[in-house]
Amino acid sequence: MGPKALFSSILSLCFLVTLASASTFLSDNIFNQAEVLGSRVRVNDAALKACPVDFKKLNYTNLTAQCKGPEFSPEDCCKAFKQFACPYANYINDLTTDCLNNMAYYINLNVHYPVGLFYNKCIQGSKGLECGKQ
Repeated sequence: MGPKALFSSILSLCFLVTLASASTFLSDNIFNQAEVLGSRVRVNDAALKACPVDFKKLNYTNLTAQCKGPEFSPEDCCKAFKQFACPYANYINDLTTDCLNNMAYYINLNVHYPVGLFYNKCIQGSKGLECGKQ
């Protein structure tokens, strides 16, 4: 056996020993971390106050009649969204309630607009969407 073959054999043996001693399990720390993060989400959700607006029962007809695809005109969609959402702006902006989540959920459930449609087309600067300008 020449020096190159011996070196190669030793290197292969070291590689096999390294593989045999490598961890074949996942540390319980990653599972504990996932449980902690999951409980944080549940705690935050549980801490939200119920929205006094029942978005399930609102009329989405004007929104769907004015904001139509496939082009989704920013002028028409933003006007319709303002008409729909601005009366509830104080509730939607209150992040201690679940109003924003409920509104987004029921718009998607009733209308099936593309994700981010109103955000991408209607934001008017750093403060968001101005309800005073309709």
